[in-house]
Amino acid sequence: MGSSSSYTEDDFSTSAFDPSTFSVQELVQLAAPDFSIPQPFVRINQQSPSLSVTTPLPPTIDMSRLLLEDDHHNLELHKLHATCQDWGIFQLVNHGVSSSLLEKLKHEVEEFYRLPLEEKLKYKVREGELEGYGRRTRGDGKYDWVDTFNIITNPLHRRRPHLFPQLPPSLRSTMECYLSELQKLATKLIGFMGKALKIKEKEMMELFDDGLQAVRMAYYPPCPQPESVMGLFPHSDMTLLTILHQLNGVDGLEVKKNGLWFPFNVNPDALVIFSNGVYHSIEHKVTCNKERERITVTFNLSPNFEAEVGPSLSVINAENPPLFRRVGMEEYFKQFFTLKIYGKKYLDYMRIQPSENGD
Repeated sequence: MGSSSSYTEDDFSTSAFDPSTFSVQELVQLAAPDFSIPQPFVRINQQSPSLSVTTPLPPTIDMSRLLLEDDHHNLELHKLHATCQDWGIFQLVNHGVSSSLLEKLKHEVEEFYRLPLEEKLKYKVREGELEGYGRRTRGDGKYDWVDTFNIITNPLHRRRPHLFPQLPPSLRSTMECYLSELQKLATKLIGFMGKALKIKEKEMMELFDDGLQAVRMAYYPPCPQPESVMGLFPHSDMTLLTILHQLNGVDGLEVKKNGLWFPFNVNPDALVIFSNGVYHSIEHKVTCNKERERITVTFNLSPNFEAEVGPSLSVINAENPPLFRRVGMEEYFKQFFTLKIYGKKYLDYMRIQPSENGD
């Protein structure tokens, strides 16, 4: 880091702590031998992952088989459908994103997090905003053990001029290429999911034409007391599709299945896909590593702001009534963040109660 400053106990008082200018990365690098975790990050009574061998990891989906026009396609489509219903998360191999582009992205993101703190703070989260470099409090008033950089990248007119356009040129160029590849990949995946769900193709395409896209670069520093913190608090994603690229091979992702937490070990050649909607939006979290940093890039895809979020009109009828309300996309975002929802609670908020269906 380029800063010679150090943190004192006063920096973490409730009144003085400013998450937009704080760096967990710098805290670790400047830590004294008798370092103790600051209280805003300490979490107790965390449930450890279950190591039971009775619950297998979700199947791996092969994109090259989905692209075929034979029985292999039908079998892989069935596996995709079943995996999304049962898990809501899977690893995708043969995804078509070149290894050279992924290696370039790894290098550029690592270089960004090597910048001096004062350089990164040029992108800090501004008051009243959610985008930028920094962090926000969770529903319990605590902070995650991670430095993040969140940016909306599409629609283009929603790009904030002080964020993505001002990134270091090499990082910006690489990220543009990566986002272009993931947009094409996500479009194919959504098409296959729609086909499996028997949703009309026109409905799917209208929903996601020029849809909302965002990228999140995350740096999880090593933690001397990993059992005392949370890299990412348990939650389920609010977006339609999340594509996670684990840049440096350090695991930490855990998923909740049948009420228990299980470690999710990522194949270095795979992208991790989180699905949503009729398919489960699986609850997940990130734990920290005692010796090694973990760096990830997450791509999120949501419907466009003119769309309505709710059960697909193609699949609801008298025998299959809607289970969730419909709401405009912009209002959906406002509700999600205004209510400070974490875990699965927003899904419960949107759920239609039996009395609302006349039952």
